[in-house]
Amino acid sequence: MSHLKIGESKVIESRESQDGTMIRRRRVSLDGKHRFTTYERIERPGMMVRKRSGSREAFDREKLMRAVRNSVGKYFDSDLDVQSVVDQVEELIYDQGKDEVPSSLIGETILEVLSDTNEMAYVRFASVFKEFKTLDDLERSIAEQRERMAKRKKEKE
Repeated sequence: MSHLKIGESKVIESRESQDGTMIRRRRVSLDGKHRFTTYERIERPGMMVRKRSGSREAFDREKLMRAVRNSVGKYFDSDLDVQSVVDQVEELIYDQGKDEVPSSLIGETILEVLSDTNEMAYVRFASVFKEFKTLDDLERSIAEQRERMAKRKKEKE
């Protein structure tokens, strides 16, 4: 398999994503033999995440993507749906305007987005994030989700 050097290409088409956070570019190599797609995303300022243990690490979008995909990815139709969840979570986290956020805020934000996106993924993620120990914990979470859904439905009417 040959490797293409990205610098040796030209853009033949550009499209902005629906939410305006990414640009998709179709490219062709200068010799015209290879076509490929690249994605450009806005680079955000560095943000630190304070973990439960007290340690700190840089916010890592790819780590967040893996965590969501591994924990609830099977409840979505495609990886694009998972990416949409991560995009929303990342946007909400950065909207806090802080240089450092607790990991618990990221978990709560994932739950908030999943609550609006996929009820099964919400319950699955909640069971791990909130460390359910009993069926009562699970039932309580399901009841809370049903209340949120009913409230949203009422607000739309």
